[in-house]
Amino acid sequence: ANDGKFQAVQLVGMLRGIASGMQYLSDINYIHRDLAARNVLVNNNLVCKIADFGLSREIECATEGDYTTRGGKIPVRWTAPEAIAFRKFTSASDVWSFGIVCWEVMSYGERPYWNWSNQDVIKNIEKGYRLSAPMDCPEALHQLMLDCWQKERSYRPSFASIVKTLDKLSRCPDSLRKIAVNKNQNPLDPRAPDMMQFKSVSEWLNSLKMGRYLENFDHAGVSTMEAAAGLTRKNLTTLGVTLAGHQKKLLNSVQMLRAQMSDGFLV
Repeated sequence: ANDGKFQAVQLVGMLRGIASGMQYLSDINYIHRDLAARNVLVNNNLVCKIADFGLSREIECATEGDYTTRGGKIPVRWTAPEAIAFRKFTSASDVWSFGIVCWEVMSYGERPYWNWSNQDVIKNIEKGYRLSAPMDCPEALHQLMLDCWQKERSYRPSFASIVKTLDKLSRCPDSLRKIAVNKNQNPLDPRAPDMMQFKSVSEWLNSLKMGRYLENFDHAGVSTMEAAAGLTRKNLTTLGVTLAGHQKKLLNSVQMLRAQMSDGFLV
């Protein structure tokens, strides 16, 4: 009902409140295990508080401790891949969930992963797909989401670090002016670009106006679309793609490529 009616700094303030609540839980060695927008209470002043502790558990240590469950339902769309695969929950898996909450807030309550089945979500996350930025989402916030969605849990920021990041963004609203370029694109949507059309890395790079890097790709042996689908930000830097905008454009396309390959679009 309020889609687009808040300023970005107000939304950041809400996220800061959620992160602060999660930092408190982490500091007293609790994991929530069901962090989602539906489990956050909001008052008239947009103050947010964490709720619904039905799945919460105490662990020995917030940094290294984990809780392993043997059964029960898991909220797949909000759950970190290691928690889905091995049922191991940590503060870092709560951080993954916080990234999804950020996406929910910035998309004004859109359903994460749209109408995908849970199996589609699991399969595509394992292949490296990550949710693209919601419409009009500041680039800094989408980058925070991506940090929370690092596959290696030790690489994800702590809640204390997330609170500091959001504090900095709140104090410097100008940092929220730059909008992420990808517009909430669903790679399994029939209207999404068909990656099947690209029979070679050359065609793919040229379609993105990135043909200048073709020689670098060839020299490094990235000569098939399957090889292109495995590229990471670190790989791109090694390939000489050092401009942030070019990296982002290529990585967005790589994510879509992975998702369509895993869904059987590519042969």
